Amino acid sequence: MACSNLASTLFFLTLLVTSARAATNSTQCPSNPYQDPQNDPCNSLGYIANNTLTAVAFVYVLLVALIQTYRIIYNGAKWMLSMVIGEYSTSRSFAFYCLGFGFRFALHDNPDSLGIYITEYLMIVLSPCFFIAANYVLLGRLAREIDCVHHVLLPVRRMTLIFVVSDVSTFVIQAVGASMTTSRVYNSALTGLHIFLAGLTLQLVSIIFFCIVYARFLYKVHSEERAIWMQDSKRHWNSDWRTLSAAMAVSCITILIRSLYRVVEAAQGFYGSLSSSETAFYLGDTIPLCLAIAMYVAFWPGRFIQDTPVHPYTK
Repeated sequence: MACSNLASTLFFLTLLVTSARAATNSTQCPSNPYQDPQNDPCNSLGYIANNTLTAVAFVYVLLVALIQTYRIIYNGAKWMLSMVIGEYSTSRSFAFYCLGFGFRFALHDNPDSLGIYITEYLMIVLSPCFFIAANYVLLGRLAREIDCVHHVLLPVRRMTLIFVVSDVSTFVIQAVGASMTTSRVYNSALTGLHIFLAGLTLQLVSIIFFCIVYARFLYKVHSEERAIWMQDSKRHWNSDWRTLSAAMAVSCITILIRSLYRVVEAAQGFYGSLSSSETAFYLGDTIPLCLAIAMYVAFWPGRFIQDTPVHPYTK
């Protein structure tokens, strides 16, 4: 809980500090911000956000949030509420991401507003940290459900802690770096970009390592535990634990794609082709994350895994 509070505190603190700094900046903005957004020094996006695309993304993510809230209430798996060491609920993280898209509406009408951009940018960029943490927790639960914790590369209890702490740490690094990148002072913004890139890279390394751990787990169960691998073979596919494992695999892969996109985008710098392209934003960030969260709408873990308490000393 302390780590989650620290992350939230640093997030909003850096947001307020950067907004205050931006307010005192004397950059001259054009009278018509819609005329040439790509060369507008006050337009942090480099384009005018498309309200139609924003509306589609906003409604989609909000709908997923509502469905998942329903799932938690009626299908169990309240442990999916645990996103970042504490009680970061699934619905809260989706609402956070959804709110980020909400601010893109405001950004369309006020393309030169740095304060709105900061809020939108941080909410959209940092929300996936919560989604990633859900997969970390899910692997431990799945391994316990089929009694194969011994096939997880790390002790399950420690593995979840290690990956979630890593997620929180990279969250904080990205929050600090991302807020600094919005500074009109070039050196400060460049330093923030480097910090942000470091946070993204560390997160990417963590995700890759987790994907290796998960792939190894599935391989071990498939090759050494044939009875367990086939135990649900006579059930309907939507009651087969392997269906959940496949959904989780898709979620991990799409989050990995999104992380790769963000690392490349940050590596290109402020004026790279990816950072100034709305098409790239939706293809590289939004669509992969929408797929990642959609997996747990159709294949809610509570339908596959019993919602039983975990003993604190479980290995």
